[in-house]
Amino acid sequence: MTRRIRSFVGIAFIVAGILLTGCSEHDKHYGSEEQLGLPGVKRQTWAVAPTLDLSGQNVDPLLQSDIVFGQLQQVHGLTVIPVNRVVEVYASLKIAQIQSEEQAAVVCDLLGCDALLVPTVTLYDPYDPPKLGASLQLFQKSGSFTRAEQVDPRELARQAAPELNQSLPANGKFLQVVGMFDAANGSTRDSLWLYTEGRNDPKGPLGPKEYLVSMDRYCGFAYSALIKDLLYRMK
Repeated sequence: MTRRIRSFVGIAFIVAGILLTGCSEHDKHYGSEEQLGLPGVKRQTWAVAPTLDLSGQNVDPLLQSDIVFGQLQQVHGLTVIPVNRVVEVYASLKIAQIQSEEQAAVVCDLLGCDALLVPTVTLYDPYDPPKLGASLQLFQKSGSFTRAEQVDPRELARQAAPELNQSLPANGKFLQVVGMFDAANGSTRDSLWLYTEGRNDPKGPLGPKEYLVSMDRYCGFAYSALIKDLLYRMK
């Protein structure tokens, strides 16, 4: 009987060791996602504007901007001002959105930041497989910019684009990245699985497929890819 008990205990330890080894191998990437960094050595402060919704799906502009804010906070060398602060400045200037570089510079000056990031959503389909069309526009305040003591909202409106439904002024001096993220596309899914390594809890019930059923998480993946492209263009 003693030998049988010892044999059973030995087998149990072997099985447990195999399971633990498997879990360790499975979890080795968890918490080790790719780190992004701002080019250069000088730390910058960016503000995130309310998202412009051109999708026709009544996307929540503040929620989208919060997702962008969360992704930007992971960039080394960058301090990020949340969207609610930008909304307050918009209200004080009596503007609904950025329609000129002068407006963006004034907003940056009032917030004390180096640049204003404006997200735009052009396609939004949350059903599996999800789809997101989006862009990011970065307005960088010139070092020589001087804000007038009294900002006239009517003058800002005259400087703006002629039509309110335009997302941004055409041919402006700003950095822009654009992407279409369709999870039905094999290359997009490959990029998504790579993104989930280190971010997705391997012990979750859905595993990485959670990003296909949670649109907020999928948007985070898309904005992360756009931010990476934006940082590359800044080099």
